[in-house]
Amino acid sequence: MNNRTSGIVSLLLLFSAGQAVADSGKYEMVYAFVTTYISIPHAAGTVTAGGNRGSVTVIDSTDSLFAKGQSSAQECVVFGTRSSKGLDFVSECTMTDSGGDKVFHHAVRKTGDVSQGNAVGVNDIVGGTGKYEGIRGHCTYTVQLLPESRGVSTVTCDWQKP
Repeated sequence: MNNRTSGIVSLLLLFSAGQAVADSGKYEMVYAFVTTYISIPHAAGTVTAGGNRGSVTVIDSTDSLFAKGQSSAQECVVFGTRSSKGLDFVSECTMTDSGGDKVFHHAVRKTGDVSQGNAVGVNDIVGGTGKYEGIRGHCTYTVQLLPESRGVSTVTCDWQKP
């Protein structure tokens, strides 16, 4: 093999390896937040809407994209209905790191209540900006609602990027 052929083969191997290997990882974070919910009685049951905002801190991680100790701001818009059929609670959240890059989450919860107790839900990572562009993932979370419209959530996520 001559030098030119060897160089081309090396470039092809490097390119194909980069295309075949996607970034991925797993992290756990804690989200401390304050809620601004309003609930009204409705034909469908009790309807709740509003938002929450606070900060998230990564407490464990397998990767550098979500480094242990990294903190970000997070805001969520929420909508839910409590009826005889149970709870149907959805939230759309945007997490913004210190550099301004964003991760977008879509969360669904079918247990607990918007005003009391502990609850468990699922949360999908549905995209991002900057270093998070193209990110996708799946998370589980628990939420504990506290007095004075406060709450704490622990979130565990698996993620990947193309």
